[in-house]
Amino acid sequence: MSRAWVTIALALAFTALSGCGRPTPPSGPPLVVATTGMVGDLAREIGGERVRVAVLMGEGVDPHLYKASPGDVSQLSEARLVLYSGLHLEGRMGDVLAGLRREKPTVAVADAIPADLLRHPSGSDGHPDPHVWFDAALWARGIAVTRDALSGLDPAGAGEFVVRAGAYADVLRALDEYARQCLSAVPPESRVMVTAHDAFGYFGRAYGVEVLAIQGISTDSEASLRDINHLVDTLATRKIPAVFVESSVPRKTIDALVEGCAARGHRLTIGGELYSDALGSAGTPEGTYVGAFVHNVETVTRALGGRLPDSRPGVLADYLAAKTPRGGPPG
Repeated sequence: MSRAWVTIALALAFTALSGCGRPTPPSGPPLVVATTGMVGDLAREIGGERVRVAVLMGEGVDPHLYKASPGDVSQLSEARLVLYSGLHLEGRMGDVLAGLRREKPTVAVADAIPADLLRHPSGSDGHPDPHVWFDAALWARGIAVTRDALSGLDPAGAGEFVVRAGAYADVLRALDEYARQCLSAVPPESRVMVTAHDAFGYFGRAYGVEVLAIQGISTDSEASLRDINHLVDTLATRKIPAVFVESSVPRKTIDALVEGCAARGHRLTIGGELYSDALGSAGTPEGTYVGAFVHNVETVTRALGGRLPDSRPGVLADYLAAKTPRGGPPG
């Protein structure tokens, strides 16, 4: 048993044995704990007011490197349902999640995706690429898994969960169509995006963009100087104009690319910051899966020379407007 799970197991045992000293559980909707913001957003959109959702990994947190903290123990012990992404995304929490499955419903959202739709890039050590949320149509398959998990937790709310799941599926369909429309406006020879780690493979496959990355699918590995120099040669030779930083990954390797290209007489610019393994600030459109996805699509389209549509689809525009704080920028 891992040290992380021993910590949680001891905490749960202490809570159970503490008798009258045990804190009174809060009244109200049951607590659902999600590992990442993307998974938490699924739970919020489908569960609505019938659940309380807590997310362990907030803005800018890298799930590949995340370890359960003492504060997580309290939330996980209180949770009635635990949702996680799966496919080894939360690699360092694997033992913790396995232990939780013996105690309470603990569900991997990505389990809904057929194996033949998963990417297996070289160097992934036998694990499929876990970044499935970058294909909106693929991520939508997690809606049914989340709906069914919430219905098992709260059977009386099953009808409401079905309605909310259907409405959210409509939003994700519009999101998928909008991404295709935007990126199809980028000249074919310019449809190349360069990032710090290989998080955007599903994005590239779904929307017709070639993706080049310094690191593999996990940031748990170090990029070698050889890898960086090889990519610099590729960028300079092909005259690729832009590279993207990621909100949850340090930008030092991206800066090394820019400097390396400059030394070869090629000007490489920063095309913008993308949300990769974490969402944006809570309470903003980018703090939602849909808002972060739209930000990425529009940032990449502009940086690679595409022209954005004059407006977003109605259902998508309405969704983002509802997520924009009063007095904030338009959705």
